[in-house]
Amino acid sequence: MSSAPDRGRESFAETAMPIAEDEIDSRPPLRTFGLRLALWYATLFVSGAIAIVFVTYYLTSTSLAQRDQQIIKGKLGDYAAAYSRGGVRVLAATVRAEQQAAPERLFVRVVDRGVEAVVLSNPDGWDPSKLEIVSARLADGTLVQVGKSTEARDDLLSRFRAALGIVTLFIVLIALTGGWLATQSALFPIRRLTLAVQRIIRTGRTDARVPLEGTGDAIDELTSLFNTMLDKIEGLVTAMRGALDNVSHDLRTPLTRLRGTAEMALASPPSGDAAQQVDFYRELLADCVEESDRVLVMLNTLMDISEAESGTMQLRREPVPLAEVVARAVDLYRDVADAKGVALGAAAPPGIVVVADRTRLEQVAANLIDNAVKYTPAGGRVDVEVRRDAGAAVVQVRDTGQGIPSDELPRIFERLFRGDTSRAERGLGLGLSLVKAIVEAHGGAVEVSSEPGHGSVFTVRLPNP
Repeated sequence: MSSAPDRGRESFAETAMPIAEDEIDSRPPLRTFGLRLALWYATLFVSGAIAIVFVTYYLTSTSLAQRDQQIIKGKLGDYAAAYSRGGVRVLAATVRAEQQAAPERLFVRVVDRGVEAVVLSNPDGWDPSKLEIVSARLADGTLVQVGKSTEARDDLLSRFRAALGIVTLFIVLIALTGGWLATQSALFPIRRLTLAVQRIIRTGRTDARVPLEGTGDAIDELTSLFNTMLDKIEGLVTAMRGALDNVSHDLRTPLTRLRGTAEMALASPPSGDAAQQVDFYRELLADCVEESDRVLVMLNTLMDISEAESGTMQLRREPVPLAEVVARAVDLYRDVADAKGVALGAAAPPGIVVVADRTRLEQVAANLIDNAVKYTPAGGRVDVEVRRDAGAAVVQVRDTGQGIPSDELPRIFERLFRGDTSRAERGLGLGLSLVKAIVEAHGGAVEVSSEPGHGSVFTVRLPNP
């Protein structure tokens, strides 16, 4: 349950450093992306604005044309009524009176029964190509025509087109400028993320963090997730360095002993007694085998933990009664507990069955009981309980040992971690890491609670089909 001192971690123990805004530089790929994004925004905005301009112009032109037609048709009805009341004389008087008071002139012509054309308005100054004429034939065969020049309307539309052109130009300029500014503002947090990644790649440090804007938008959420990812990476790198330090430290002792034993065998002079010489070498070889087994156990356990955590561990799932698993583990450590003066008890009712790998579950139970017995002094007690709880199968190992300090409790399941209170005990610091990896590979969870001087409680929860 403990590890060698944390060495070589000073470079990762510093306070997370935010990235200053003045350190953000423009990267050509990001700048090109920003330009493309600004152009897309501007294109969409300008396209929409131009579409609105064209629709506005079309509706205005159509409205003016309809207004002219309504004026012509209205006057044609009035003139036809005047002609019917008093002939050409009354019609002429009506036309003269209206054209003297009206703001714009109308073209009026009367064809008397197809024989004689009487023009009532001045024919000079009219452009036939600019006239819109509406005709009506009266009951006596007289044809009355009323026309209106489109020059005023065309001039108004021409001015309107010029105004729309200027407005469109301003829209294009505003769209480009606004799109570029909006894009630069939107890409600013992304530049900070890019800079953080580049700093990490360049320096190998994972303590850089991107400050949040506090807006709560998608970019802020992305920044928060990125910082969380950096926290996990920093934790993994720190744990990896610590694990490498601990592995090298823990391997140094057995390898040094192995080398010392071999050197002792090589340096020992031959004796006259062949039997004693053989016994001497056998004893040295046995020591070599023991130290080699210690190294192999450590490496195999590390490999098992890695396989379980990566999801590649082969699990032979079958219905397993937990009472049998606990009984086997308790029988295995009964003699060890008795020799140490620790009472070992179990309460495992039959009928609680899980679908799991029996061998791996036996490893879990054995490691938990071994850990409890190892750190419980003589006269203490270790109890193993199996029960159902909220749809899960629970295995709980409780001891009355020395407990775990509160500052070491969050790290108790780390690989090769050995706390200060357990340095005197022989071990690799991998048992609880293996327990956690196997339990989580089965879809379960393991937790620990402890008070220094009052023992510890390890609780394993497994899915109960």
